[in-house]
Amino acid sequence: MGIFARLSSRFGRTRAAIGDGISGLFKGGRKIDEALLAELEELLWTSDLGPIASELCEELTRLHRRGELHGEEDVRVHLRSLLSLRLDSEAPAFITPASGPMILLVVGVNGSGKTTSIAKLAHYFKEQGKSVLLGASDTFRAAAADQLEIWAERNGARIVRSHADGADPAAVAFDAAKAGLEEKIDVVIIDTAGRLHTQKNLLDELEKVRRVLGKAVENAPHETWLVIDATNGQNAIQQAREFTSSVEVTGLVLAKLDGTARGGAIFGIREALDLPVRFVGTGESLGDLAPFDPTEFVDAIVPSSPAEGARG
Repeated sequence: MGIFARLSSRFGRTRAAIGDGISGLFKGGRKIDEALLAELEELLWTSDLGPIASELCEELTRLHRRGELHGEEDVRVHLRSLLSLRLDSEAPAFITPASGPMILLVVGVNGSGKTTSIAKLAHYFKEQGKSVLLGASDTFRAAAADQLEIWAERNGARIVRSHADGADPAAVAFDAAKAGLEEKIDVVIIDTAGRLHTQKNLLDELEKVRRVLGKAVENAPHETWLVIDATNGQNAIQQAREFTSSVEVTGLVLAKLDGTARGGAIFGIREALDLPVRFVGTGESLGDLAPFDPTEFVDAIVPSSPAEGARG
């Protein structure tokens, strides 16, 4: 199965909400008018594009009044173009140090899919031929390290953890980074306790983790990625905005995107936070994590024609 077909199947609910929904609007050869455009705006809102839906439909209305929009195919072409422009910025390459491991700190709120996403990231980097070490710095949640250790074993990755109750998360992170440096590991992924932006003690703890990582490996952490539960839709935007106001974040991982028709939230998240979406979770298995490609995403959710959508 090719990349397009695979993404189309994994983003099926978002694709059905937007791509197939457009076909429904034009059923029976319906012509474009104000009522149809209003229904299209509602369709985009319910796919969780949020205020962007209104902006897109304002532009489509303008094009229709200028005589540039005549039917379903034109709507698809222009909508795809407008959506692509919303995601046009290419994400910068991962920060990889000239020597030593890349230290990746993963943060997020409880229940966002953070630990599972770390397991998938480990699998991704292993598939890229890189050695991986996991640091179990979530010492706040019972059995968090045990869960991460299971994932490490499945990935054939090393893990650094503490078996002592109430261990210092920063100390575990320091030990993991040092081990990665000494063992010439390519990527060290540090798990952290889930927290809200209002939990000052946990945010202070996270800042301490960041400081000690910099003492263990120069300029670490090189990347800090926030995991967001895509099923939260527009709420994910507010959650991410509040979190990033307190924590320095360099990229986003959208978990559980396959299980929602709210994939459109990616556009709002990208615009509101001006942060690159690094990966999207597209299923439950270890291999179900895909680097985010804006062009492929637009292709997957809005096929260029109804026939192409049926093939997907």
